[in-house]
Amino acid sequence: MAMNRQQEISEQYISVRARIAAAAIKAGRDLADLHLIAVTKNFPISDVEILKELGINDFGENRDAEGAIKGAEIEATWHFQGQIQSNKLKSICTWSHVIHSLDDARHFELIEKFATHRLGIFLQVNLDGELHRGGIGVEDIYRLAEIVQQSQSHTLMGLMAVAPLTTSPEVAFNQLHEIQSRFLERFPAATALSAGMSGDFETAIEYGATHLRIGSQILGSRQVGG
Repeated sequence: MAMNRQQEISEQYISVRARIAAAAIKAGRDLADLHLIAVTKNFPISDVEILKELGINDFGENRDAEGAIKGAEIEATWHFQGQIQSNKLKSICTWSHVIHSLDDARHFELIEKFATHRLGIFLQVNLDGELHRGGIGVEDIYRLAEIVQQSQSHTLMGLMAVAPLTTSPEVAFNQLHEIQSRFLERFPAATALSAGMSGDFETAIEYGATHLRIGSQILGSRQVGG
């Protein structure tokens, strides 16, 4: 059974890598600029170990409790990409290396207080006004970016967004690309763009994504632990 699971993940990973490469060629992008983050939410540590053997070293988690356990077991670059809760930040800062979902200056104050190592920070942009999904409006991005950029302890990497359920990926990522273009005029070093998941990563590559958060296309729909 373990060998079957290893083969399944390997085949799906190879397929995803091929699709990323094809999308990069189509978009005229350099493959070296694209970073695959394997999202291991709801999958066991044994799957993470298989992915490590395949050469993946970037893993994403949406929940602190799960990320803390896996981060303690597996040495890798861990990305937190879920909505931030103030009471979870102290823990998140211990196991994560990159936070993709900062959308509140008060949360960054806690990051500054609790983090014991340098973190890469993405600002989450809201593209549809549905704030319950996380993210801040375009008009608030610059103020938060200034705060993060002034930090001596952490690095402003760029922007992150999730394509709205009610909008096509093409429209959403084109909107994000335009937001990023204006953002880079003021923050030229924050060139990273965290966008694209299992259902839309090829479109995200077309519109400039650098960090792809892919889970089910690699690990399938099997879930454990709820």
